[in-house]
Amino acid sequence: MKFLVKASCAGVIVVAVATAPLVLADEELATQSQCMVCHKMDEASIGPSYRDVAARYRGEEGAVEKLIVKVRDGGVGNWGQIPMPTNAWVGDEKIETLVKWVLSLE
Repeated sequence: MKFLVKASCAGVIVVAVATAPLVLADEELATQSQCMVCHKMDEASIGPSYRDVAARYRGEEGAVEKLIVKVRDGGVGNWGQIPMPTNAWVGDEKIETLVKWVLSLE
């Protein structure tokens, strides 16, 4: 019985350690890609918070593709009159990772 309890605890620890870096990796990618200059997790800054973006687009069909284009090409008017600059230099694959991460936020 003691073995099962230890094995169960070890399994929980492994799951927690295995999943935690995924969130951190995407937040780090956002930092490296300079997204965090204008966006914050929980509050509006120059741009909307990531959680506000997630709430607005959650469940919207085509949201991932729409936001990839918005992040890559920039634009103005969806969240006010401060323009979002183009970010094509980040690359579509990384932008897709970032968009999916943002949309996964609660």
